[in-house]
Amino acid sequence: MIKKLSLVLIATWLVANTHAQNGISSPYSRYGFGIQSERAMGFNKGMAGVAQGFRNGQQINIANPASYSAVDSLTALFDLGISLQNTNYKMGGMRQNIRNSSFDYFAFQFRAAKNVGVTTGLLPTTNIKYSLASASDPLAGNENVTSYSTFSGDGGLREVFLGVGWKPFKPLSIGVNLSYLWGDYTHNMTMAFNESTIFSMARIYTAEISTYNLQGGFQYIQPLNSDDQLIIGGTYTLGHKVENNAYRKTETRNSSSTIETESTDTIKNAFQLPNALAVGVTYYHTDQLRVGVDFELQKWSLCRFPNQSGDNGLDVYTATRGQLNDRWKAAAGIEWTPKSNSDHYFNKCSYKVGGYYAQSYAKADVTGTITSKPSEVGVSAGITMPIANRNTWRVSPKMHFSVQWIHTDIPYLNAITQRQSKLTENYLKFCIGLTFSERWFYKWRVE
Repeated sequence: MIKKLSLVLIATWLVANTHAQNGISSPYSRYGFGIQSERAMGFNKGMAGVAQGFRNGQQINIANPASYSAVDSLTALFDLGISLQNTNYKMGGMRQNIRNSSFDYFAFQFRAAKNVGVTTGLLPTTNIKYSLASASDPLAGNENVTSYSTFSGDGGLREVFLGVGWKPFKPLSIGVNLSYLWGDYTHNMTMAFNESTIFSMARIYTAEISTYNLQGGFQYIQPLNSDDQLIIGGTYTLGHKVENNAYRKTETRNSSSTIETESTDTIKNAFQLPNALAVGVTYYHTDQLRVGVDFELQKWSLCRFPNQSGDNGLDVYTATRGQLNDRWKAAAGIEWTPKSNSDHYFNKCSYKVGGYYAQSYAKADVTGTITSKPSEVGVSAGITMPIANRNTWRVSPKMHFSVQWIHTDIPYLNAITQRQSKLTENYLKFCIGLTFSERWFYKWRVE
């Protein structure tokens, strides 16, 4: 019991510090609520996050709550994950390479009743962290005066959720996740000049977010023969208004950095969360082979979001639709376990590969001048290894290792040249997950 309690306390501490150590340092996180975190666990990070048709009573799949009903009746599951990341990005003449780490998720699952599984957990949802500066530019009409700008941001959203999965009859399972989202963001922009008689200008964009999220899911098992089956799965996430305000503070400062003028603009009920749909199918061959494909769509283009650059060219701070792109993602993954009951250790391990292509929700040019869409491509590989010498591989604690390479292209309009430029990023991530399978409900007196 002490070991289990210690694990929960460590996980809670990690989540509480996620805001300060979010594992992100990217200009890409300027847009929307920041860079979206994967809803992937250790078992499927090596398969590009494929999850809608995944169903296994000894691994937690938070992407589809219908999977919770598969939990083993005798066990409670704990799952914990972290990542190590190297990022390099290029934006115009700027290049940077950054290394950091992040907490990925913590989840706990158990069976509440026959054919009913319950899961709860904590995880980061989005992350914001960046700091950059533009080169000095001569002022139009006065070549002796130059300006330079600095940009920085910090924040993100976190999530705590409770989910229930139920199998009302043999081929079908349904489930629901209810989440509480909270967090904040701060974006800073400063423009200064080499001439001390010209005031510098600073703008600070802030908001605090607290809202709910509701997701429903299903899984349907279609046997093909005694060895093969298909599992079709899907989820729908309810979009809704977020009743939180957004603020923009504008300051002018003299050469001594003393504030000369100050004003604050407020947008009431400035945000929305999108309707989202995900579907997928996974093919199973005994316990050796699993092949899955998923597709996901998030309708961010229909969501109100603060317009930080003004409305129709005017300096009016307002919330409008069209600030973000719809996000979609197509992914495929394979897992192969040579022989789970083999006497040879590496035959018991599960080997995974996967890849995906996605369109980001980042929209760096809301004027419509840039028609190119942002893109994201990723490939991954991984291995799941039992870490205890037990009679059956199925109930052994497991360590998940995966490596992911991700490349993003975000087109934007260069304010100086008025031409299309591109922010490119490359991520190399090493992910570690740990799954404990504890026999809490075993009736030892029967043995």
